[in-house]
Amino acid sequence: MSPSPDSNIITQLEPRIPTLHYPKPETFSRGECSKNPVRFFVILSMQRSGSGWFETLLNSHVNVSSNGEIFSLLERRKNISNIVQTLEKVYNLDWFTSASKNECSAAVGFKWMLNQGLVEHHKEIVEYFNHRGVSVIFLFRKNLLRRMVSVLANSYDRYAKLLNGTHKSHVHSQQEATALSSYKPIINSASLISDLKEIGSAAVKALEYFNSTRHLVLYYEDLIMNCTKLKDVQEFLGIPQMELTSRQVKIHKGPLSDFVKNWDDVNKTLTGTEYESFLRADY
Repeated sequence: MSPSPDSNIITQLEPRIPTLHYPKPETFSRGECSKNPVRFFVILSMQRSGSGWFETLLNSHVNVSSNGEIFSLLERRKNISNIVQTLEKVYNLDWFTSASKNECSAAVGFKWMLNQGLVEHHKEIVEYFNHRGVSVIFLFRKNLLRRMVSVLANSYDRYAKLLNGTHKSHVHSQQEATALSSYKPIINSASLISDLKEIGSAAVKALEYFNSTRHLVLYYEDLIMNCTKLKDVQEFLGIPQMELTSRQVKIHKGPLSDFVKNWDDVNKTLTGTEYESFLRADY
């Protein structure tokens, strides 16, 4: 099940202020902004948990650079030395992506999935985060069934390429969203409960591993329903408050029964269990 917001292992908002840094990039000069402090952050999440959408929100802030899923490439995470080398490049402002802002960036970071070397090297990574003053933002989904549908549909589209022969994990129009949601995956009802438990346990374990860091725990559903959550994020990062926006359009919007081919089996399997609420929640 999803980790409880009331769990003792979770600190929703640490009282410590974010550490201020003054990077000296090797690839360019910060010029007159060299005296402007920079905050370091990382988004820890799982695939199809809203991290892509959340990152576009952060990047709509004029002074935030969140550089994507940089550890999706195996070479960058094959050992702790490569991981640290990559982290140093990011936090020294020498990592360039379309999200990179100017020399006056006030916060810089990226998103890191739990299955990308993070858990295997968690001790060294926690030590690095604490030593370098990296603020951690956890982003999970409460409704793990919706996440499962999104994972299966996205995996299918990698090969089917429903959008005119192109695979897209995120879309910017309702027409594209409708096309991608037309595929209805079949969920293995025999292993469904154990699969949901495994996903929930992975999130709980990550929270345990990184509990000593300065961190904030967010849920995708809360970001959708509560507009003040984005203000909490900006406060946590110590950056000026701005209205954050995204062009992304939700793909699976509406009752889950519309998006699962064997819905009757899934409904029967989860009814009466701790996961029953997943059947009807809209997000």
